[in-house]
Amino acid sequence: MTGDLVARQVTNLLAPQVLVIVMPPVVGLLAQGWSGAAWGLVASAFCGGVPAAVIAIGVRSGRLDSHHIVDRARRTRPLLAAVAAVLVALALLVVVGAPRLLVATVTAMLAALAVTVPITLRWKISFHAAVCAGTVVVVAHVLPFWPAAVAGAAVVALVCWARVRLTHHTWAQVVAGTAVGVLVTWATLAAFGLGFPLG
Repeated sequence: MTGDLVARQVTNLLAPQVLVIVMPPVVGLLAQGWSGAAWGLVASAFCGGVPAAVIAIGVRSGRLDSHHIVDRARRTRPLLAAVAAVLVALALLVVVGAPRLLVATVTAMLAALAVTVPITLRWKISFHAAVCAGTVVVVAHVLPFWPAAVAGAAVVALVCWARVRLTHHTWAQVVAGTAVGVLVTWATLAAFGLGFPLG
C-alpha cells in the first residue's frame, strides 16, 4: 500500500502537464537569467497551461477519467489540443524572436507529440516517461551534463516504476516513452546547433 501511495505521488508531481509548465521558465532562467524565465513563462502558458485547462474541463465534465487520461481511447482530443497549443507557442516564439534554446525546446515538444500521438492511437505509450525523459535532456543542456544526466535518469526510472506499479503502463510502454523523449529531444537540440559538453 505504501508503494502505491508513493507511485501516486510521483505520478502527480511529475505529470506531463506539471513538467511542461515548470520546465521552460526554469530552463530559461538557468540559461539567460530573468529575461529567459519570462520567455519560458510564455512557452509554459501555451504548451502546458492550455492542455492542462482542456484536460481539467474534460475531467469536470466526465469525458476524461483523470488528468492522467488513463483510458487511451480518450486521449485523442486532448492531444490534438496540445498539438495546436504547441504550434501556436512555437509560431509566437519565432515571430517575436525568443531565445534559440526555448524555440528548440518547444520544437522538441512538437516533434515528440508528432511521434507519440500516432503511436498512442494504437498502443498506450507512456507520455509521463516521454515528457520526463525529454525534460532531463533539456535540463542537462543548461546544467553540468553528467550530474544532471545521472540524477535525471534516476528520476525517469522512478516515474517509469510508478506508472508500472499503478498498472497504467507496461514496462515496454514506459521504456518506449523514455526512448522517444530522449532521442527526439536530443535530435531536436542538435538540429538547432545546441550540443552537449560531455567532458
